[in-house]
Amino acid sequence: MGRKPEGSAEKTFKKLGKKIDALIQELNETKEQAKEEYSENIDELKRNGETLKKGFTDFKDNHKGQWEDVESGLKKAGEELKNAFDATFSRKE
Repeated sequence: MGRKPEGSAEKTFKKLGKKIDALIQELNETKEQAKEEYSENIDELKRNGETLKKGFTDFKDNHKGQWEDVESGLKKAGEELKNAFDATFSRKE
């Protein structure tokens, strides 16, 4: 007995299977390319973050007295704001 001739449905399923395989391959390639691009962007962000952190540390060191005044003022303003909210929302209507 020989093999039966392929029907129209079988041919369509084979073509569809090949197209799906090609799509999966393309997705894998795109995924790898995206990984590389994201990796490069993440590395750049890390470098920029380190540069910014160093710049901020240098700024604080160079303006230590002034920075302490700013920090103190911000803490005081934060406490006053908290007290104002507490007083406003603790009132009974």
